Amino acid sequence: MSNQSSLINAIDLFAGAGGFSTGALMAGCNVSWAANHWPEAVQVHADNHPGTLHACQDLHQADWTSVPSHDLLLASPCCQGHSRARGKDRPHHDAQRSTAWAVVSAAEVHRPEAIVVENVPEFTAWALYDSWCAALASLGYTMSPHVIDAAEHGVPQHRRRVFIVGTRSRTKLQLQLPRRDLVPAASIIDFDAGRWSTVNRPGRSPATLARVAAGRAQHGDRFLTAYYGNEKGGRSLSRPVGTITTRDRWAVIDGDRMRMLSVQECRRAMGFPTTYQLPTRQKDAMMMLGNAVCPPVARDVITALRAAA
Repeated sequence: MSNQSSLINAIDLFAGAGGFSTGALMAGCNVSWAANHWPEAVQVHADNHPGTLHACQDLHQADWTSVPSHDLLLASPCCQGHSRARGKDRPHHDAQRSTAWAVVSAAEVHRPEAIVVENVPEFTAWALYDSWCAALASLGYTMSPHVIDAAEHGVPQHRRRVFIVGTRSRTKLQLQLPRRDLVPAASIIDFDAGRWSTVNRPGRSPATLARVAAGRAQHGDRFLTAYYGNEKGGRSLSRPVGTITTRDRWAVIDGDRMRMLSVQECRRAMGFPTTYQLPTRQKDAMMMLGNAVCPPVARDVITALRAAA
């Protein structure tokens, strides 16, 4: 990266819905190539980034010599093998963890000026993390992890992720990141939209009713409550929402009615543009959003990287 004003050419590995790519565009980059193994995700990325070349494949099998040259490698390897939200280890976790090695393979061929890898913070506790960093070090990269909460970057969601910045420098690069004002969950919710149901309808789970009752005692008639996870009561709408996951987690309570957050509300909670196209099937849309990088966070990380380069 010769200077801050130059246009950076980037590629996006494990691109998913395109949060990293969208943030890179916000930061003034050109995303020339993106890849993912899920055809539906590749199609969504292509719909929103028509100027990008796309590959749908297992990146362990990629021919990196056919990938366009680039200054910046962006990657979001599979996080399921690391996240505590997945519970105890299962056999498939080893294969999911191994996706991070595709970053090493790509870097070996192209030697871009910088690498940014996003994952859950537990990624740095992976048994092979030091070996992974050592492999990149042997290619000339110094790796510097930054644990970032999306809420501190103007995203209406608390979402802690590690962004590992690799640069071809002698010392670790510590990014000077901005800290933006918190955006409340109330800003993403449309109380005139969605499919509402009565809180006390027949068949409602006693655990759900208990969480709603606790939320009312804390926050009044309007608040959020989690359907699973550690939050037992409610969450004020004056705070950012909790982490958006790959399946419906957050319900909004409005007096005697309630509903789950919509795909459109979750898209806003992730910081995607309101015009960003997502699958019509809700399950697919939530899967992509829950796995995505928040574009404003990617923007701030890449902007700070360009300033420091």
